[in-house]
Amino acid sequence: MGLLGTKLEAGGAAPRGAGRRRRLRIGVILRRAVAAILALGLLYVALVFVLGLAYAVLTPVSTLMLARWLALKPVERIVAPLEEISPLVPIAVITSEDSRFCQHSGVDWEALREVVEAADEDGPSRGASTVAMQTAKNLFLWPGRSVIRKGLELPIALYLDFIWTKRRMMEVYLNMAEWGPGVFGIEAAARHYFGKPSRALQRREIALLVTALPNPITRNPARPSPRHRLLANRLMARMSGAAPLTSCVRA
Repeated sequence: MGLLGTKLEAGGAAPRGAGRRRRLRIGVILRRAVAAILALGLLYVALVFVLGLAYAVLTPVSTLMLARWLALKPVERIVAPLEEISPLVPIAVITSEDSRFCQHSGVDWEALREVVEAADEDGPSRGASTVAMQTAKNLFLWPGRSVIRKGLELPIALYLDFIWTKRRMMEVYLNMAEWGPGVFGIEAAARHYFGKPSRALQRREIALLVTALPNPITRNPARPSPRHRLLANRLMARMSGAAPLTSCVRA
């Protein structure tokens, strides 16, 4: 009996030891996974930090442009300094997209609070994305709606607004915004849709281009739908008294 009991105890110890080793291996794998995620996060932060500084003077490239190049799809883009773009373009963008552009520090907390307070159980009915937040998305993030992406937009927008001038922010935004499949920047958009440089755009053409931005894939500035024309007309009416809103981007 003593020998049999010893064998049974020895036989029962092996599974307990194997289970303990499996738990240890799982623990090691989890720790390594967490360490890898943290390392990637730090690398991403460093990349944003360095590229943000570099893009203060260098021509930036958006994630959408990179995606098209990697997919071997064409990209239309003509980089234009702000002084070569019609001064009505920043007025239209600020009026339409970010009326407190010159006052906030990259995030319009007041507009964001209004959106959160107005949200119903299906989520916010409108956005509160500033020019800086859209620039952060275009440079470092991905398209589509996501709480995670929106959460990342906020600190990146604050950082870019801190290290760039407002004039540079507007210049980068206008040279990266997508105005149709593969059409990036106001200069390429002006030539693509109206056959002229951006400095020669008329007020109505600018309004049609800017009101296409929320949905550039389906809104064609050269062939606007009745609703698109209505939005452009409303924007032109609002632009007439909006010049003071753009003081921070004037030369």
